[in-house]
Amino acid sequence: MELVRGGELFAKIAKGRLREDTARNYFQQLISAIDFCHSRGVYHRDLKPENLLLDEQGNLKVTDFGLSTFSDHLRQDGLLHTTCGTPAYVAPEVIGKKGYDGAKADIWSCGVILYVLLAGYLPFQDDNIVAMYRKIYKGDFKCPPWLSPEARKLIAKMLDPRPSSRISIAKIMESSWFRKSIPKSSMTKDEQAEDEVNVGKGKESQTMNAFHIISLSEGFDLSGLFEEKKKLEKEELRFVTTKPAGSVISMLEEVAKTGNFSVKKSDSGVRLQGQERGRKGKLGIAADIFAVTPSFLVVEVKKSSGDTLEYNQFCSKELKPALKDIVWTSTTGNSVPE
Repeated sequence: MELVRGGELFAKIAKGRLREDTARNYFQQLISAIDFCHSRGVYHRDLKPENLLLDEQGNLKVTDFGLSTFSDHLRQDGLLHTTCGTPAYVAPEVIGKKGYDGAKADIWSCGVILYVLLAGYLPFQDDNIVAMYRKIYKGDFKCPPWLSPEARKLIAKMLDPRPSSRISIAKIMESSWFRKSIPKSSMTKDEQAEDEVNVGKGKESQTMNAFHIISLSEGFDLSGLFEEKKKLEKEELRFVTTKPAGSVISMLEEVAKTGNFSVKKSDSGVRLQGQERGRKGKLGIAADIFAVTPSFLVVEVKKSSGDTLEYNQFCSKELKPALKDIVWTSTTGNSVPE
């Protein structure tokens, strides 16, 4: 386990409220971490300053996932139903026992944490827990006078007792208060630079020679040609077809329409560019077509930009169902993975 020497964030709050810039720095890291968890289908459900640790450089670490759950545990109504969390930080819909969205519940807890960082005390306080729950249900709180108007506005949107109208993480990140003094990340720059390079990449040849085939297989096992790539968090899938390249391109164009992508065609493949911004910018997908023989094609589909989870969701929900009519199935049963 990692040794985090800075202790709990709670210890800093116990000494008094934080300066707005300091609170913003911690809050930006918290939201970034929770956004990552949610993108992977993980909901924390017990966010509070005691579960946020700091390293020697003051970097925030989210810990104690003992009450967390996965999106796999959603019931048929698409909601979670286990009542859990710390009373002062728990969302009203969690207390209500009618089912709740794990992401929305975590956003509420983050709103309470932001309030505590800036105010130095809890927004919903009462010695009687039933009375405190009543305040939580109503969203009954007041911001102290020293909070900036932008901070007040953001907190009010996060502590909205109606989950349907509560602000999303994407909107939090777009808010003017959050975007002040966003730390520069060299990792993000590298990813952006890599994305720019990848978007411009293309295959110079449609023909796949023996060296290409060997590079795509593991040893002399050619099953890798027909299976989804296991590396790089499934950022690539590969399939074969006996259909002409034109049919493959037409199919990809149809998929692009359903997924709101723009299409750029070339002799060797197709580039799909998403029109809506996701977690890591707009999703870009490159599909390159190689001819093993004139009537036997290998198609590689890769993420060229954007978020890996969004790419995988697109492949499973949009692309793979559309491939059933054109994918060639070998005698050994290899085909596009389900």
